[in-house]
Amino acid sequence: MKKPEAAEKGLSGDLVQQRLAGYACDFSYRKLSPDTLHATKTRVIDTLGALLGGFHGEPCELARRLAARVPVSDGVSVVGTRMKTTPDMAAFVNGTTARYVEMNDIYRAPGRPGGHPSDVILPTLAAAEYRHANGREFIAAVTLGYEIYLRMTDAVDMPGFDYTNFVCLGSTVAAGKLFGLSIDGLGHCISIAVVPNNALLQGRKGHLSMWKVMATGQAGRAAIFAAMLAEQGAKGPSLPFEGKAGWNKHVSGKPFSLDTLGGDGVPFKVHETLIKPRPARYVTIPAVLAAEKVAPLSNPGDVTEVTIRSFRRAVEGTDEQHWNPHSRETADHSIPYVVAATLLEGKITTRSFDDDRLRAPALLDLIRKVNIVEDVEFTRAHERSGLHFTRVTVTRRDGSVAVGESGGQHGDLSDRPTDAQIEEKFRSLAEEKLGVRRVKEVLELLWRLEDMDDVSRIASALEI
Repeated sequence: MKKPEAAEKGLSGDLVQQRLAGYACDFSYRKLSPDTLHATKTRVIDTLGALLGGFHGEPCELARRLAARVPVSDGVSVVGTRMKTTPDMAAFVNGTTARYVEMNDIYRAPGRPGGHPSDVILPTLAAAEYRHANGREFIAAVTLGYEIYLRMTDAVDMPGFDYTNFVCLGSTVAAGKLFGLSIDGLGHCISIAVVPNNALLQGRKGHLSMWKVMATGQAGRAAIFAAMLAEQGAKGPSLPFEGKAGWNKHVSGKPFSLDTLGGDGVPFKVHETLIKPRPARYVTIPAVLAAEKVAPLSNPGDVTEVTIRSFRRAVEGTDEQHWNPHSRETADHSIPYVVAATLLEGKITTRSFDDDRLRAPALLDLIRKVNIVEDVEFTRAHERSGLHFTRVTVTRRDGSVAVGESGGQHGDLSDRPTDAQIEEKFRSLAEEKLGVRRVKEVLELLWRLEDMDDVSRIASALEI
């Protein structure tokens, strides 16, 4: 990798740190094509809809109670309220809330951690509001945060560590850019975020707790706090990635480089994320879409077996806890649960994971009749073309069967939603909170985000 200008500006000899800082300093709204501008706005709208959909979730209310103990009259908005708090606390609350209903976009590259790149949006909004940034500055910073998150995902694996480490880094770079840090300041900002904040994957193993969503808020909080420290002149540890006890050795396990980053003819990675059509884990959604083709069942008691044939990643992602989920966080990651709920209700919604649904006898009975098997051809199509073929077969006592399919020509998770579909998803999550008229006004405002003079208008428009 060619040594960037950062080496001449006082940063250490850490090439990854230099590359990130130099790239961020050179980044601007002018680099974005109309297609990239639209892709970024689409994901901002989608993520704010998810925030409204999750507003009354237990961990979200808990986070707001905590923020209420740290009021700051001229601080940053807790979205959905008139409350203002410190920028890092706002990033925690808003990031947690947007993550709750499992409607965030996703990214999947073979053999990589993937995760939810849209987790960078709410921390970036907190930084933008703190600095009274305009819409164009905010859009550029979100695109930058996505780029760092996704290029890091492509470049490294992190066995034993959580994808929210990429959330922290992407949000840190975006916040540092919005704060107007120098290339040297950005380097310290990155180091302050990278060295002390490395989340373990244990938060997503076994029966899941509310920490599944709070991990996102914590990553955003750490990112904004790092930027605030760097803004005040704090210096980070040297060689955060390439040092003897650095990130490369203990997190990624090997050196890596970021030779390719978006701009100057290289497409930005924000285009590559998939926007979810249903509130469930990525690998469960193809089975949901297939089950919808034969749902709702007229007489669930007549069902003797439900067989789900899917690709390997979906099958291997189903563990013991998914057959008997104790929490919403586990249920929305469970193929048996979401398929059974879909067959009973016709379509899963954010309410499909409420406590009373988790214990519903008819649902539990149907889950016990579910079998999941790998289809080798479906696995090949997934690995070769990124398609998500899945088949759900419902067998009744009289021997009759009903079959639903998704993937490829049957409608695939990777299909790009239209603007009308993005708006419909937003309405489904927001109208209960804001009403029909206000949702229309909010959508009109957000589609013109680049014309906004101060992004604090976003939080004002979303007060519940």
